Amino acid sequence: MPDAPKRSPRLPPRWFVVTAWVIHRAIYRLSRGRMGLWPPKPNRWGTMRLTTVGRRSGKARSVILGYYEDGPNLVTMAMNGWAEAEPAWWLNLQAHPDATVELPGGSRAIRGRAAEGGEHERLWARWRQMGDDVDGYATRRPSGTAVVVLSPSH
Repeated sequence: MPDAPKRSPRLPPRWFVVTAWVIHRAIYRLSRGRMGLWPPKPNRWGTMRLTTVGRRSGKARSVILGYYEDGPNLVTMAMNGWAEAEPAWWLNLQAHPDATVELPGGSRAIRGRAAEGGEHERLWARWRQMGDDVDGYATRRPSGTAVVVLSPSH
């Protein structure tokens, strides 16, 4: 019997996802960065604050994202809460690859790019190992989901 097509797990309503993001950013802001970011653990992602340059406005734009470490690099996904549209931060990073991240231990300058080929597969497999059904959720994004590598700037 052939494998059934992968079905997406149930997601909360979009208003709930957006509200959770707003609350998370508010906690970070109101605590002056003392709460809202955490380091990754073995087989569990952490959170970081990425600040990009707006592709149209030229202004600093910040977002809190999940990530894990891959050697000196940080790895995240351009998923926009698994909605169809590309997240604004990813469009900004493609236009202006140099950005900064704030981590629980401090900030650093980075340069962002999309993983491709075998690297994409390897990094995607690592997300899969963390227990979230990334393959199922990815079925919601017909254009695919970029795995984004944030390398230290020198």
